[in-house]
Amino acid sequence: MTLDLALRATEILLALAFLQQSAEHLAGFREERGLFGPRLLLSALLLLGVATPWVLLGLVLLALLILRRFQGPYNGGSDKMGLLILCCLTAARWLPQEHWQEYALAYLAGQLVICYFMSGQVKIVNPEWRSGRALQDVFRFSAYPVSEDLRRLVDRPWLLWGMGWAVILFEVMFPLALFSREALVLALCIAALFHLANACLFGLNRFFWVWLAAYPSLLWLQERVIL
Repeated sequence: MTLDLALRATEILLALAFLQQSAEHLAGFREERGLFGPRLLLSALLLLGVATPWVLLGLVLLALLILRRFQGPYNGGSDKMGLLILCCLTAARWLPQEHWQEYALAYLAGQLVICYFMSGQVKIVNPEWRSGRALQDVFRFSAYPVSEDLRRLVDRPWLLWGMGWAVILFEVMFPLALFSREALVLALCIAALFHLANACLFGLNRFFWVWLAAYPSLLWLQERVIL
């Protein structure tokens, strides 16, 4: 995968993520519409590849205004990842030399690996995750729109224990996938299905497109540095 292809794929996926997020605010307060309406338009231009460097710069300025409006990334991890990808893309499109552009995209790929690994590391030292109690509480008490049928999984503690450990082991072992192209593609497919399941089961739809937007950078980096 070439640098230009990786950047363009990242832009398309990030544009889809921003279009989804911005559309959610169009029925909100007037101040929000004033921020997310332009963001929707700029995201459409990014999707089409129109004046990309300037569009990215405009999205960065809007992101700063949105951070000020909500006093931080109000939606947590998905907003942080979106801002990280946006800043890395903007840097890559404005930096004058190709090796600096590569550094910007490589930084994004490295942060993606760290995010998955740290997520698993936090879980593996947590006794509630190791025992399966954490997932039981998610299904039993979660405010997310979990259906009543799914809530019955709390009556199957061994199943939830196995699911919890599957997530933990996948996340902490994710960096090992970098040593094989086939393993990395498989790991990213599994991760994408994991985010899709979270979107369908718990309504965490903001994580799906925005996390996928970081995947091209990792595919590019693995091909670039692993011989």
